[in-house]
Amino acid sequence: MPSGTTPPPAQPDPSPAGPGPAQGAGDGGPVGRVRPIVLDGDPVLHRPCAPVTAFDADLAQLEADMVVSMHAADGVGLAANQIGVDARVFVMDCPDAAGERVVATVVNPVLRLPGVFARRATDDEGCLSVPGEVAAVERVTSAVVTGVDVRGEPVRVSASGLAAVCLQHEVDHLDGLLYVDRLDADERAEVLRAAGLAPR
Repeated sequence: MPSGTTPPPAQPDPSPAGPGPAQGAGDGGPVGRVRPIVLDGDPVLHRPCAPVTAFDADLAQLEADMVVSMHAADGVGLAANQIGVDARVFVMDCPDAAGERVVATVVNPVLRLPGVFARRATDDEGCLSVPGEVAAVERVTSAVVTGVDVRGEPVRVSASGLAAVCLQHEVDHLDGLLYVDRLDADERAEVLRAAGLAPR
């Protein structure tokens, strides 16, 4: 999810979520390398990702690569299949409704949304895999994701505002959905054409 996505009107400037140092630099972990972002139309983006079963050095390296790739692309969230990896993992570094950074890696996430009476908002949403374009998408304004980290330890992320949109957006990716799949067919085709991608 790109940092240029329009947040709800009352949301503060998202600049605190800007790029940081390479994952692992100075903390003993693996140093990430930037990987190219996969674009809409690649099959890996259009099918559910496989659950992670091995919590090993390869998974730690994937996390590091995802973090630096997200920042290099000026993103606030990234799913593993957006760098071509079929695994239920996402990373995020995104401001919430109060302007606080929500920084997380979640493996095998489960998205939990409020009930039918939850507050919803419609705002412009973009995607690193559909570069340069945005469209209005309705999302709930608060969300919770549970899962584990790369060591298999439990993780719970509760978020509001743009960070809540990010949670929903990234879990959609892991389920094989892009935000354009939430648009009607004509608008989806128009957005994809504008991004230089084949309509579908």
